[in-house]
Amino acid sequence: MSGRKYGYIRVSSKEQNPARQKDALLKAGIEEGYIFTDKMSGKDFDRPEYQLVKRLLKKNDVLFIKDLDRLGRNYRKIKEEWKEITMDIGADIVVLEMDLLDTRKFKNGMEELISNIILELLSYMAEKDRKKIRQRQREGIKKAKENGVTFGRPKIEVDDFEYYYDQVYNKEQMTAVEAMEELDVSKSTFYRRKSEYENN
Repeated sequence: MSGRKYGYIRVSSKEQNPARQKDALLKAGIEEGYIFTDKMSGKDFDRPEYQLVKRLLKKNDVLFIKDLDRLGRNYRKIKEEWKEITMDIGADIVVLEMDLLDTRKFKNGMEELISNIILELLSYMAEKDRKKIRQRQREGIKKAKENGVTFGRPKIEVDDFEYYYDQVYNKEQMTAVEAMEELDVSKSTFYRRKSEYENN
């Protein structure tokens, strides 16, 4: 028995345009009246439209999202929400940009196992990216020193800071102290950049 199709959209701020996500959901066959949109951070799941659609979900319904990070940015919490929707409520989740993340394909007790494997893999890939950035920073500093460049603490690149901010405050994959060490910045510099980033 098939249930109702719902769509969920999230953009990080009111300035961002949800049109591409909406177009993808409409093409997937979700009626516009059943698409819910939040314009806020993905660091937690305390979002009004997300909580509303979750309350509406019933067994055999399907929740569609365009990308996994539209659901959230904290992999541990994503797994908790995923389990609640698929196991406790009995609804399905379809991530349009990731063909494997379609719980309709995995039944007979396999859906939780498959989903957990995939989500763990994604978490591993995020950690691998973090290590790659760290390695690039070290190689860059070493190269500069070999060329006779002298400097104090390196300036934080915007992309690097955004990455570590995401790891600390959205995904909770590391602590602020660990981020300071990775970026090689003082506590005051880190929190100054944090304030600037949040107020932009």
